[in-house]
Amino acid sequence: MKIAVLGGDGFVGWPTALHLSAKGHDVHIIDNLSRRWIDTELGVQSLTPMDSIQERTRIWHAETGRRIHFHLIDLARDYDVLKGWLAEHRPDAIVHFAEQRAAPYSMKTDRHKNYTVNNNVNATHNLLNAIVEIGIDPHLVHLGTMGVYGYSTIGAAIPEGYLPVGIETMDGDTVTQDILYPANPGSIYHMTKCLDQLLFQFYAKNDGLRITDLHQGIVWGTHTAETKLHPQLINRFDYDGDYGTVLNRFLIQAAIGHPLTVHGTGGQTRAFIHIQDSVRCIELALSDAPAKGDKVKIFNQMTETHRVRDLAEMIARMTGAKIAFLPNPRKEAAENELVVKNEQFLALGLEPITLAEGLLEEVVDVAKKFAYRVDRSRVPAVSAWTKDIAKTVETDPEGKRLKSVS
Repeated sequence: MKIAVLGGDGFVGWPTALHLSAKGHDVHIIDNLSRRWIDTELGVQSLTPMDSIQERTRIWHAETGRRIHFHLIDLARDYDVLKGWLAEHRPDAIVHFAEQRAAPYSMKTDRHKNYTVNNNVNATHNLLNAIVEIGIDPHLVHLGTMGVYGYSTIGAAIPEGYLPVGIETMDGDTVTQDILYPANPGSIYHMTKCLDQLLFQFYAKNDGLRITDLHQGIVWGTHTAETKLHPQLINRFDYDGDYGTVLNRFLIQAAIGHPLTVHGTGGQTRAFIHIQDSVRCIELALSDAPAKGDKVKIFNQMTETHRVRDLAEMIARMTGAKIAFLPNPRKEAAENELVVKNEQFLALGLEPITLAEGLLEEVVDVAKKFAYRVDRSRVPAVSAWTKDIAKTVETDPEGKRLKSVS
């Protein structure tokens, strides 16, 4: 297949592009390189040194003989350019990663909130609009988030996208209808993913677009089989308070002797998936396209759930690191359960990678190797959900007055 990977220079997009290319597909990356500009804005860099996208794709061709094509297009702003590219190349499938992905970044200031909404929602709608106007029929696979469900405790497993609801009719009978699971976003970023859901529902119903939406958990790990082929193919590794995912952040903190920063009680339960499983799930989703006229197919793309404090204790036992309990910059419940259904990917043949110590050690090794690139001042999470919380976080960003435990 000819596959367009939108946002293919990013944390999940890059290893996905490599994986699909290795499987024999004709891969085209479309990206505006905004993630690299955000690094410059924040004054922080990937822990792992990253070459330009042009050099990365050149190395891939040299190592494998396969080409990945790069196209510099801003989906949110360059509608006519995007429309022209789609009309010329007419991809069989489109994998959509081209959205600002960090909840803390989306909550930093009013400007960051506006940027996240404008970028994410416009990118998605421009893409859907262009597909309809051109009259092509690609399978669109979108990377969403488990965060659309929220993290409340209801005592029942979260289904894969849809909730069967009984509705009483005027005659007193009961009919069952599948509705989208009630959205409960916890940040501006998560809100944009909820808006994406509604856009997908409309375009699938109104125009017959074939769409798969993947509600993904937190990604951990660095290497995939393809990024291991050459040092310059290595994936990015974010450790800062805005973009670093919680498990990767714990691992880099342990590697540099920084306390593991647990916010609040650490009772937040989150869904996780290894980066290798993430790219495998994209491949599986592409192979299981809905038919034209079908409703949006929704998968829960996760393999396990853990409480944040339990993860910290696991890493502390493994590395000898200490744990620091800090103020929570997010507006969320102190404790929550999370039970999630993920039968669809398992039925398609996914064999999940779980939090095995060997893989954790692999990430620690990467962290130690590049520890000299860490800016310790960027480790604390200081982007806050409300002004009241911000005052608490800014008062003690490194937990100097808070309890540390071994």
